[in-house]
Amino acid sequence: MRNLILLLFTFSFGGMLFAEAPKYSNDFMYIGVGANNFGMGNAVVASTNDVTAGYWNPAGLTKIPNKFQMSFMHNEYFASIAKYDYFSFAVPLDSNKHAFGASFLRFGVDDIPNTLDLLEPDGTINYDNIKSFSVGDYGFMFSYANAMVKNLSVGATAKVIYRKAGKFANAWGFGIDVGAIYTIKDWRIGLTVKDITTTFNAWSYSFTDREKEILQQEENVIPKNSLEITLPRIQFGAAYTKVFKKAELTAEMDWEITTDGRRNTLIGTNSLSFDPRIGIEAGFFKIFYLRAGVSNFQKMKADGQSKAKMTVQPNLGVGLRFKTIAVDYAYTDVGKASNNQYSHVISAKIGFNKRKAKSSNELIGSPEQPIINENNQ
Repeated sequence: MRNLILLLFTFSFGGMLFAEAPKYSNDFMYIGVGANNFGMGNAVVASTNDVTAGYWNPAGLTKIPNKFQMSFMHNEYFASIAKYDYFSFAVPLDSNKHAFGASFLRFGVDDIPNTLDLLEPDGTINYDNIKSFSVGDYGFMFSYANAMVKNLSVGATAKVIYRKAGKFANAWGFGIDVGAIYTIKDWRIGLTVKDITTTFNAWSYSFTDREKEILQQEENVIPKNSLEITLPRIQFGAAYTKVFKKAELTAEMDWEITTDGRRNTLIGTNSLSFDPRIGIEAGFFKIFYLRAGVSNFQKMKADGQSKAKMTVQPNLGVGLRFKTIAVDYAYTDVGKASNNQYSHVISAKIGFNKRKAKSSNELIGSPEQPIINENNQ
């Protein structure tokens, strides 16, 4: 039982001891947000235009269709052992050229038994000594966007990261994301550089003498205060949107480029790894939406096979919108090489006070007509 807590430490914090090996650092910040985005395989860097843009590409905040918008999401992994929650809101500012947003997310595992004190000093078992604790990763994001010139918006997101494992370990970190979206008729080109400054997490640990003694008896290394770094990653994409009389279609392809060395992606070098994402969304009557996407291209070996095959993560989603309220659902499978590793994602989005265009025939935030303030009509 003692090994359980040690396994959890390894699972959650295995990469944090060595600043020179930052791969997969703060990966909870890259899971994604919004069931509508999961349904498209998270290929939304260019097309994002709602409150979740503060996470994906802050430049997209200038395109939200309401004067105030907020979103909620809940997701569960590993048979509901791990829970992932998200909340955000966004507010366009003066003349709709500026927008501000704030987001919060948490990925955590709760009620983990702490068995370090299961044995008394005399060797007897005392189940009353078992206490529970939580491992939680928290992200606080504050975003600002500016429609600098016609067809070009830019934005930035400041991130504060807090990670905690019961009373044993905690870390504080800070980083910045920047993004831009450029519109050309029915096309949008999006670019986001996450952790552009490199994000640093300062870890500190606290163990009693008794806990240190138990860990040493199990031949475990007692971690020391350390610094963990997260290197920048680039997300680039192009989206095409076609609006029909009673339907609209959006298709996007993104590339995520990580800079922390070779990963198991479609294309990898010793320094960079390239991971594509493809998504499509079809909307009908501005009420019902169907989504599909593929992502997470990896080479994996199936049981009994010596040669690795390319696998992908399929994603499906549906959405319903009534006026300024939207409810979205996504189904995500982590790949054919793994069984029953799927997740159901549900999110809701609510807007208040719709922003008006110059005429009723113009689409809010469309490529041809930027959003304007109703007082400036």
